[in-house]
Amino acid sequence: MNECHYDKLMDYFYNRTNTHTADDWTGTNIMIVLCFGTFFCLFIFFSNSLVIAAVIINRKFHFPFYYLLANLAAADFFAGIAYVFLMFNTGPVSKTLTVNRWFLRQGLLDASLTASLTNLLVIAVERHMSIMSMRVHSNLTKKRVTLLIVLIWAIAIFMGAVPTLGWNCLCDISTCSSLAPIYSRSYLIFWTVSNLVAFFIMVAVYLRIYMYVKRKTNVLSPHTSGSISRRRTPMKLMKTVMTVLGAFVVCWTPGLVVLLLDGLNCRQCSVQHVKRWFLLLALLNSVMNPIIYSYKDEDMYNTMKKMICCFSQENSANPESRSSHIPSGALSRSDTGSQYMEDSLSQGPVCKDAS
Repeated sequence: MNECHYDKLMDYFYNRTNTHTADDWTGTNIMIVLCFGTFFCLFIFFSNSLVIAAVIINRKFHFPFYYLLANLAAADFFAGIAYVFLMFNTGPVSKTLTVNRWFLRQGLLDASLTASLTNLLVIAVERHMSIMSMRVHSNLTKKRVTLLIVLIWAIAIFMGAVPTLGWNCLCDISTCSSLAPIYSRSYLIFWTVSNLVAFFIMVAVYLRIYMYVKRKTNVLSPHTSGSISRRRTPMKLMKTVMTVLGAFVVCWTPGLVVLLLDGLNCRQCSVQHVKRWFLLLALLNSVMNPIIYSYKDEDMYNTMKKMICCFSQENSANPESRSSHIPSGALSRSDTGSQYMEDSLSQGPVCKDAS
């Protein structure tokens, strides 16, 4: 009968896999990683908070696609939290961690990836529903979208907890991987292959939808009444989500391939030397998404710009000057700042510097 090692510190498992974490995470390299990681995390928290607030405040975004986009921003925000927790529990500290704390560290990262991936799959379903009926937005109700969001996070939490629930190598250390010293190699193979397959499926689905939209738009445009911008809206949304998906695949695939090689017990692949850089690349995905939203979606860009402008003016001006910027009609419509912000972002610019 195999002996289980639940009471051991991580030092025991790192030594068995010859992982010299204390030596690897010192010097110039670790300082670069930590500096970039800290900057990225701060940007992730700020920018993704802006995206979520924009969807809540601006009535133009009160549709299923944007609710799911806000949930994707929440997943990116969660990824920032996971990376902050990792930074405080890595390097020399790694060997002093208990098994449960190490499971928590990795579970947060796994859950953030699963949340983003599952959210993109749900967005693919939503886009398919709307595009095939040639609508800008699907007819999903708010209740169904809320249930989908709850389901996304339930799946993410479950996948992050699977190793803790038993699929690990604590009772059979001969099957332990190198990059994740208490994860079973069979679990790494399952997890990476399932994610890579999901990537390929989503790419195929979005390419099919994109080609369908392009073909239908070219056929119907000469015979369809309405503004050109309205006819182009479905294609604009598709380009946005395809750019997000492309960035996701590019940022996460190298890390998943390295994990797969580790799961296959490739001893000549030098996976230890590239793990931190591929993890930083994965974090970069959460930085890129808000930039893609604002660059590809003019309404999102204008909303975020007005929010930053209004908040900066509010913080820099005194109460008398702030009240002079607010039209009397706006004060009579609502007593709350949130209602005024919603009206201003939906109807037009309020800040002097906003276009």
